[in-house]
Amino acid sequence: MILTELIDYDILRIIWWALLGVLLIGFALTDGFDMGVGALLPFVAKTDVERRVAINTVGPVWEGNQVWFILGGGAIFAAWPPLYAVSFSGFYLAMFVVLAALIVRPVAFKYRSKRESTTWRNSWDWALFAGGAVPALLFGVAVGNVLLGVPFHLTDMLMPRYDGNFAMKFIGLLRPFALLAGVVSLSMLLMHGAAWLGLKSEGVVAERARRIGTVAGLVAMGSYALAGLWLAVGIDGFAIVGEVVTDGPSNPLYSEVARGGSWLSAYADRPWIILAPLMGFAGMAMAVRGLMAGREVSTLLWSKLGITGVISSVGLTMFPFILPSTVDPNSSLTVWDASSSHQTLFIMLVVTAIFMPLILMYTAWVYKVLWGKVTEADVTGNSDSVY
Repeated sequence: MILTELIDYDILRIIWWALLGVLLIGFALTDGFDMGVGALLPFVAKTDVERRVAINTVGPVWEGNQVWFILGGGAIFAAWPPLYAVSFSGFYLAMFVVLAALIVRPVAFKYRSKRESTTWRNSWDWALFAGGAVPALLFGVAVGNVLLGVPFHLTDMLMPRYDGNFAMKFIGLLRPFALLAGVVSLSMLLMHGAAWLGLKSEGVVAERARRIGTVAGLVAMGSYALAGLWLAVGIDGFAIVGEVVTDGPSNPLYSEVARGGSWLSAYADRPWIILAPLMGFAGMAMAVRGLMAGREVSTLLWSKLGITGVISSVGLTMFPFILPSTVDPNSSLTVWDASSSHQTLFIMLVVTAIFMPLILMYTAWVYKVLWGKVTEADVTGNSDSVY
């Protein structure tokens, strides 16, 4: 028996669709609070020592957290090559802005405290702000555009073609609903960063973080509810017409797709997915309550639950679509026609089954070793060895 026959092709596709979601959620749960702390930095810390306290709450872990971002990009490239090609072609300038922000952030970490100059340090503080706020906003904008549909079509050779010129590709992403999704993402990660600062810092830094995080959490809940209402009444969904071939070749042009109706019809077809948005609202509500009450560990855990619910709700609502097309619905990418080969997915799954537990164990060990609060005494007493 050939090893790849141990798992059917359609099952492998679903597994890798779920794993992609896990990797994106893992990135949001870990590097998400890094971005949140960076975006909060100018507002929760007023003195140089306070800002160094905030920075050093994420200093030992931010590099490891970015592994999830790399894994997510690698999974898209290897498991979903058409998705990689089409999305990077259309979102190129936006992704360049995100990568520039993510590149500036580690430079700011390394160089901020190398000089005593107030101007020097303030400049890098704002760089850390941009390195947190810009990706947090644009990741949400990207998700909003995926729900709206993207203006591309595939040629007979499966080459993606987009409407508009290079600059318009970026400006065209800034549609009202997509910006609302960006607000959901940014406010949610601000809440997450505040929960992290409440756990890892003390004094005025933690108090300011909790106050701002409470407001951010309320904004996240309100904007998420508004986005759901908008999705229900103002945005067309997509559906596969006719028989769905789940184990056929990866060619989107073999499917017939129609645009119309509502994305939320998925909740009538699969009622159990309502658990995802309920989890999102419950997690964010309890995180806000925890921030107001000054709770620490439970607040961060509730925040993680809320983020998991919000991201899961998008994927489950859209299933089986991954990247729908507004120009030519038949070019839309779905779980059933945008994956790598059967053999590739199987080999990748074996490798993932070996290395993913190792990554999780190492991550857990790092957080255990680095457990505890960062205080002003820690920063002033180790000025030459901390950020």
